[in-house]
Amino acid sequence: MQKTASAKWHGSIKDGAGTISTQSGVLQDTPYGFKSRFEGGPGTNPEELIGAAHAGCFSMALSLQLGDAGMVADSIETRAAVTLEKGNGGFTITAVHLDVVARIPGGDPEAFDRAANAAKAGCPVSKLLNATLTLSARLIG
Repeated sequence: MQKTASAKWHGSIKDGAGTISTQSGVLQDTPYGFKSRFEGGPGTNPEELIGAAHAGCFSMALSLQLGDAGMVADSIETRAAVTLEKGNGGFTITAVHLDVVARIPGGDPEAFDRAANAAKAGCPVSKLLNATLTLSARLIG
């Protein structure tokens, strides 16, 4: 299986602009640039997209792990906070924190914690990232 995405960039780093598109067309010439990445301007940025991919991947992996433990979630809501830091070698994504809340009526908290940690370790996006991955997982009935 292979999925594709593309980016176009024009101009200098600070004054230039780019667009990002995905094979599915969900993102089609979506703007990004220095201002959206570093100054809170309009458009998207790579870290936000990595966060979205990681949150989505983790949520699906958690659903699988919960199913293996005999649980089905009414809902799984995951937020991924991606940390970008500037060091001597330039910018690096140093950490991702996953914050998940799952609604599982009658869910077993210990089995939920095991499933959440297995999902964090097993999610393909988690495996891709060379960053510190942390997790806050809450089960609500």
